[in-house]
Amino acid sequence: MSILFLFVDGVGLAPEGPDNPLSDAPTPAIRSLLNGAFTIERVGASSGVLLRPVDATMGVAGLPQSGTGQTALLTGVNVAAIHGRHQPHVPPVALRPLLMEHSIFRRLTEGGRRVAFANAFGVRYWEALAARRLRRSASVIAAEGAGVRFRNDTDLRAGSALTWDITGETIRASGGDAPIISARAAGARLARLAAHYDLVFFETFITDLAGHGRLAHMASSDQPPPAVAEQIHMAMERVDGLIAGVLDTMRSGDTLLLTSDHGNIESLTAKTHTCNPTPLLVIGRDTSRFEHLISIVQVADAVVAAAQESLA
Repeated sequence: MSILFLFVDGVGLAPEGPDNPLSDAPTPAIRSLLNGAFTIERVGASSGVLLRPVDATMGVAGLPQSGTGQTALLTGVNVAAIHGRHQPHVPPVALRPLLMEHSIFRRLTEGGRRVAFANAFGVRYWEALAARRLRRSASVIAAEGAGVRFRNDTDLRAGSALTWDITGETIRASGGDAPIISARAAGARLARLAAHYDLVFFETFITDLAGHGRLAHMASSDQPPPAVAEQIHMAMERVDGLIAGVLDTMRSGDTLLLTSDHGNIESLTAKTHTCNPTPLLVIGRDTSRFEHLISIVQVADAVVAAAQESLA
């Protein structure tokens, strides 16, 4: 059937304890799936649920970063080794052709599969790119290379796209006009999209922003910003609601996959990223296809194989 790929920025797996805000985050859907918190102790497989720790360092010294981590997730290539280091923020310029030509989006569309990029990109985003206030992320470069359609505000209001913050609340608080929906309703939207596509990709950066303490800064409020742990709990509550909504609605043959590019929110004492493994959470009939993965570099090939074989 379909693969629903949730990329959740800045989430690592660490032991349960006072330093790890995921230990007591309000995540009832995840807790039900794992019989406990989203921590390293819950690694394993049960009927229809797999949690694996996957290495984000790619064998390269230094802290994993978004630019190389996201590129590796989308291409299946150890770009940190090619680049010689971990690259923050956006993909290295020299490796952008690789994203254009070898992403999971390009490989699947060239194989006749249907790919949806579920994020909505409003006019303000494209204006910011044109004014060079923003630079293209790995996913945007990959989608452009594959000719995948970018969804817009019309799609958002029609219920066929999501805002990057899942509910629209963060965007509205920072001056945008996104409609506000529940996280659970957002998850249901993703699952309904899967009825028409072989791969549905959605990304959220709300977790990494929370881990860096920047989530509150995006809101226009006179109140003191909440502590980092509180921001992380809020972000994870939205992610958990998203997962719950997907599981409420997705078809029995669909597979939900969640992973990340580097650790961050799982440690309050770490002021930057971490070298902790990132989670690979897979729910559905195809969990066995992912049981062998040990690195983020392997995720792309496994996703492509699962999507291709689903209609073989």
